[in-house]
Amino acid sequence: MTPDTANPAGTQFGFIDLFKAVAAQLIVLHHLAFYGPMADHARSVLPALIDWLDSHARIAVQVFLVISGFLAAKSLCPQGTPRISNPLGIVVRRYTKLVPPFLAATVLTIAASGWAAQWMSHDSISTPPTLLELTAHAFLLHSVLGYESVSAGAWYVAIDFQLYTSMTFLLWLSGRLFAHRRLPWILPVAVVACISASLLHFNRDPDWDVWAPYFFGSYGLGVMAWWASDPARRPAIASLLLAAIMLPAMAALTIDFRSRIALAVVVACALVAVGRRRLFQPGRRSSFVGWLGRISYSVFLTHFPVCLVVNAAFTRFVPAQPLLQAAGMLLAWAASVAAGAAFYRWVERPLNRLHVPEGLGPLASTPQ
Repeated sequence: MTPDTANPAGTQFGFIDLFKAVAAQLIVLHHLAFYGPMADHARSVLPALIDWLDSHARIAVQVFLVISGFLAAKSLCPQGTPRISNPLGIVVRRYTKLVPPFLAATVLTIAASGWAAQWMSHDSISTPPTLLELTAHAFLLHSVLGYESVSAGAWYVAIDFQLYTSMTFLLWLSGRLFAHRRLPWILPVAVVACISASLLHFNRDPDWDVWAPYFFGSYGLGVMAWWASDPARRPAIASLLLAAIMLPAMAALTIDFRSRIALAVVVACALVAVGRRRLFQPGRRSSFVGWLGRISYSVFLTHFPVCLVVNAAFTRFVPAQPLLQAAGMLLAWAASVAAGAAFYRWVERPLNRLHVPEGLGPLASTPQ
């Protein structure tokens, strides 16, 4: 995800590339450890590593949630002023950005599941979806309606869309209610209120984990991080915005410590620090890390079917020796990155050229 380096916040995007590159790889490795038979065999030689990837690496998704909120604020309300006049059009453009690559990857996953089922029997292989289930996936309602996700990352695409839609309509409603009053603080206050409700209530109730309020705490921290990170903003105002990030988060962690929320706070504060102090200059960005960042959505979409097929092949054709199966995990990881790069070049980018995007999250490719 290469941003426009002329933007005053360009100093942060090398840092974002790094965060996304690491988080995306951790998600791939988590799914390899969590779903695949290869990990069951490799655990005997790498027990601590496999157990950590299985149990803890999944919280890397918090990085994407925070960055998604950060980039949504950059695109929709960079100065913290609600000026949305056509929320439905913005939401539709977001949908057309996320969903066509997602549906292409869903078809790929269905084919991979059928292929893998010829070589192994495992819980990670989904049954062929019905037309109704595919329709629910197309409208990002599969989790809400209680259908099994075809792919491991499908839930996040739906949540990302819910969060972006919620933020868009929050901006629109704030603008409608306070269009005739100069209240520059009203939008940050509204976002902090939503963050607090999420962290103190919704995020503590697993029954909400298919809805945006469960995740808005992390997403909203990213929104606030964009506003606080602007080096043109007066230090006193930036300090108030940073306090607005810390206070509800610290209260929530005191009441109920969650490592995922602690990680979200760290990422948000890091984005503020980098933006305020300009620690990373645009010209010094790593091309390799930037490339990993650009293909992160494609890797996210395609890694599960790739890992599924490699797991099935090693189950069918390779002895169940721990070192050989661990080598299979490394092969699946590398193949996932390669498949993501190919999908980005031949599917995601061509589909993205079909429309003009309106603000992007961390799983979409290139901010315009």
